[in-house]
Amino acid sequence: MNSLINTVTVGITTFAATNIDDIIILMLFFSQVSDRFRPRHIVIGQYLGFAVLIAASLPGFFGGMLLPKAWIGLLGLIPITIGLRQFWQGKEQEDQVQTVSLSFSTGKSRSVLFSLCKPQIYHVAAVTIANGGDNISIYVPLFANSSLFSLSVILIVFLGLVSVWCYVASWLSNHRAIAPRLTQYGHRIIPFVLIGLGIYILIESEAYRLLPYF
Repeated sequence: MNSLINTVTVGITTFAATNIDDIIILMLFFSQVSDRFRPRHIVIGQYLGFAVLIAASLPGFFGGMLLPKAWIGLLGLIPITIGLRQFWQGKEQEDQVQTVSLSFSTGKSRSVLFSLCKPQIYHVAAVTIANGGDNISIYVPLFANSSLFSLSVILIVFLGLVSVWCYVASWLSNHRAIAPRLTQYGHRIIPFVLIGLGIYILIESEAYRLLPYF
């Protein structure tokens, strides 16, 4: 039971730390809802884009099945490094978030993926993937140090939180006074969450024993 609670907690904190900036992007999308651009396009596009990020991170899990757990656990140094870098640099929300464009094409696309869904969905998915590229560097070590059960729990938590993120963004799009505070204080917390995640991975895998002075 404690293992399940710990896994759920890790899943929630990891998702929140790696997707806090998605709230701002989703707010921009929801603020431009119209007859041609519906909330369902945003939700489906967000799920599609996030699924691609998850798929790109899964090789970490399969690599963890082939290599000693302690050695794979050293990947926990990645989120620690990222967290320290963000802490010292005082990373702010990138300006590109404010320049998201919703100019949907009405012409016939040559892309196979484009042809499988509406242009609006494809556009949201593309922005989600582009904005979440850094997420992969966090998910790979997390997945690599997970069992099949814990990975399943984490993925369920992730997929559930995508819906929560969409709901929160939709609500915040009607309360713009809250968004600046979310941006200001959210990025101050993220470095500590990432560092904590890295330490958790090092301890859980006992990879810390491979480091000097341990």
